[in-house]
Amino acid sequence: MKAQLLQISTPDGPFTVLARDGTVLSSGWTDKPGDLTGQIHPSLRPATVELVTELGGIAAAVEAFYAGDPLPAMQVPVLQKSGPFRAHAWDVLRLVRPGSPVTYTEYAGLAGNPKAVRAAASACAFNAAALFVPCHRVIRTDGSLGGFRWGLPIKESLLAREAAWLRL
Repeated sequence: MKAQLLQISTPDGPFTVLARDGTVLSSGWTDKPGDLTGQIHPSLRPATVELVTELGGIAAAVEAFYAGDPLPAMQVPVLQKSGPFRAHAWDVLRLVRPGSPVTYTEYAGLAGNPKAVRAAASACAFNAAALFVPCHRVIRTDGSLGGFRWGLPIKESLLAREAAWLRL
């Protein structure tokens, strides 16, 4: 299986997307493709990767996000594989409204099991498709940011952009 690799310059640093047939396999704020491949389920990992300069709707969604519209990123197809709870939890993340972060406890409830806070946090930690599956929209109960694979300054920036969009 062959995948395409696109690197986009953003105000938060380089954003890299690994996709196949217009579907995101992995993405994040890095310029090192190796940072992305480890998060992809082994059965979905591409055998070869082709560096590209355009990925159509995927690139357009990233550009729209940084231009102030976070909604197109939720329409980009994503392919991740895991167990039933985690897979469902990733789908649920795409329904969390930009500018309205939820706590890990609220996220567990939205995913169907209010007692599964650790499992919900694990879904965030193992999310390979950052931005398109917005794990940055989950925060701690005390209002602090919690963790984020790509660093808390980026998480804070993403949340601030979405809060500004919501105020419009």
